[in-house]
Order: sequence, then structure tokens, then C-alpha cells
Amino acid sequence: MRANIAYVKDTGERPRYYANVHEKDTVVVAPQPMELTDARGQDLSLDREGFTLIRHDSAVLDFTDAEAVQATYPAEIEQIIRQLTGADHVAVAGHGILRYSEKSGKTGSSDNSHPARFAHVDMSSSAAKNARDASAPEGQAIRRSAQFNIWRAISGAPQDVSLALCEYPSVKGPELIGADAIFDPPGGAAEWSFEGWVVAHDAGHRWRWFSDMTPQEAIVFKSSDSDPERAQCTPHVAFDNPQAPDDAPPRVSIEMRATAYWFDPA
Repeated sequence: MRANIAYVKDTGERPRYYANVHEKDTVVVAPQPMELTDARGQDLSLDREGFTLIRHDSAVLDFTDAEAVQATYPAEIEQIIRQLTGADHVAVAGHGILRYSEKSGKTGSSDNSHPARFAHVDMSSSAAKNARDASAPEGQAIRRSAQFNIWRAISGAPQDVSLALCEYPSVKGPELIGADAIFDPPGGAAEWSFEGWVVAHDAGHRWRWFSDMTPQEAIVFKSSDSDPERAQCTPHVAFDNPQAPDDAPPRVSIEMRATAYWFDPA
């Protein structure tokens, strides 16, 4: 399948983008048609490609119920990452982030609820190291640490706006552009920011996606890793699925983030 990937043009100036007030963004989007491979059923590794698809039956009945999600889902995320990676400790960050495709009419209805409409990596390597260090358990000698995102489509198949993921071995490095990721909470709370990466076009990128995702599945992808011999990050972006029929349900997704730690043997 070919679809437009919303790359970012390297203008020579440092981009900035906001979680909510996107009219303040300075990102220059430069879409490029790219081949996307349906990765369903393929052998994928978090440490090689940087992402994988899992089957997971959550006890959460309504992912739009913030209290129900907070009561149950973080513990499930911790278990998922432990089982996938064998980590000794998993720190789950924040709350579930709901995002809505534009057709839903709910885009922008809650904090950070816009789909990610340009290719990016959540944190640069330096920002990711700072974040991993900040949530590291005290009193432990850390051998390795890594960050993961857990992305679940809760609206049912097919998705009108799907998630594309770029295989890490096809990422060369120079196409990752440092940018200011700015969080502007509703209600007038103070803004805060860190460095993320936006992604310029490279013809060698290998993009994949997962067709017809169900609420009983989740994509797990890596955002950073302290071990340079393993996949370091996963560029990703929301894209309009040309295979989705006009009456496809508007995509609703929930994302959680977690940091895993491996300890030095005693």
C-alpha cells in the first residue's frame, strides 16, 4: 500500500510544536508518498525493528473512563513490559492519552488529543536519558534502561487514521531534527517542554502499519534505549488509511508510556 507520510521539511530553523494549540506550531510538513507494509503476522522485535504487536485482553471495559483506566491500566502496562522485555522494574508514566481522528469531532476535546500528524520521535536521545534517569528506582545499579509506548485502537476496525512506524534499521540519523515539544495544558497552567525529534524524508525508510486493529491488541514501540546495540527509537506518524471505507468508524486510541530498567547482578 502507498500512502502519504507527513515528513517535516528541514528549514534550518529549530521547529516547535504544541500539544494543543497547533496554530502556534512552526513545523513545516512535507508529505511524501511511501510504501507501507502491513506487518500483521510478521516476526518483529523491539530490539531489532523497534516495535511489535501483542494480543492483550484488558480488564478495562471503557477506555474513555479516566478513573477506570487509572485504576487498572498502569498495572497491566507494567506487566506487559515486564513480560516482553524481562525488565527488573517498570515505571509507568502519567495517565492514558486519548486521541481522536478528525472525523470524530472530538479532536482537541481533551488535553493532547490530536492525532500525531507529522513524523516524529517523542524525545531526543538526551531528553530521553534525562527522563529515564529521573524515574530510575533509588538504591539500584542500573545496567540498562529503555522507554516504550503502548498504543491501542479502542474504536474498532478498520481505522480511518492508522499509525505508521518506521523500522529502526532504516533510520540513518541525520533525518532526525531536534525540535521543542511544548505542552500547553488547558486552563492556563504553565507551559513546559523538552526536546523531541521531527523526521525529514529519507527514501530508504521502511514504513509498516497494522491493519484492522481491535481493542484486544496493542502496538508496543520503543522510544529510547541506553544500549546502543539495540533499536534506539521508532519514528511514527498518523496517516489517512487509503484502504479504509468512507463509513469506517473514526479512530479513537489510547496511549501509555513506560520506562523499563534492568539491574546489575548483585
